Amino acid sequence: MLLLTGASGGLGTLIAERLAGRDDVVLGTREPGAGGGDGRRRIDFDAPDTLAEGFAGADTVLLVSAGYGEDDTVIARHDAAISAAEKAGVRHVVYTSLSGDGDHLPYALAHRWTERRLRESSLAWTVLRNGLYAELLAFLAAPDASGVITAPLAGGRLAAVARADLAEVAARVALDPSPHAGRTYELVGEVALGGRELASAVGASYEPGTLAEVRSRLSASGAVPFQVPMLVGTYAAIAAGFLDGSGVPAADRRTLRTLLDRAPHPALTTYAQALPLTAP
Repeated sequence: MLLLTGASGGLGTLIAERLAGRDDVVLGTREPGAGGGDGRRRIDFDAPDTLAEGFAGADTVLLVSAGYGEDDTVIARHDAAISAAEKAGVRHVVYTSLSGDGDHLPYALAHRWTERRLRESSLAWTVLRNGLYAELLAFLAAPDASGVITAPLAGGRLAAVARADLAEVAARVALDPSPHAGRTYELVGEVALGGRELASAVGASYEPGTLAEVRSRLSASGAVPFQVPMLVGTYAAIAAGFLDGSGVPAADRRTLRTLLDRAPHPALTTYAQALPLTAP
């Protein structure tokens, strides 16, 4: 049996759609509905004592990262999930991590900790190092009301990926994990996008602002405190050229295409289709 965690989240929902109708798949979510009548199980990493029942009978767990929180919170969640998998007799965990060229991002630490925890566990494992979503660019770099993109990306670019492609890869790998045991896959976009490309795609202009300006706007927006450095750090890493895919070995830059067995969705089209967004 395959257990998918985070089935009601952004990535998890898309994975669940690809697993729909299978009697060998269980969907895990923090709020499964009254009595679990919808066929979902309660999987709440913040309530570790509930995980033994939630993980029972699973052979494979597709662990969608629970990255909404400070590092210590995320690490505690992932540790609870991996520990529960070990105790439940799970054989293989497939984990959705962060691309290797994202090591400069503020939220990379919890991902790298989780990868290490898996390597040191009793479990077979596969790590899917996901690039940042093209849909995230629709939040980070949306044109304003006057048709200007002011995102502080400078001349940097992002090797963005359509979230649907990452969901498809995750579902494929998790349904037949054995050939992927012990593998770490870098899943970055083949074409890196900068502010000018984004503006051209949607008929906008590109006039990049500063990190200080975006920090001020985010701080005044009511964002949760940990979100401000996360988002500012993301802008900074893109602007500095650390997320354009060049940090990933050349041989790995077509891994997404290989695992999909087709060309990835164009990230620029995905960005344009995702506008406007009001949240990341």
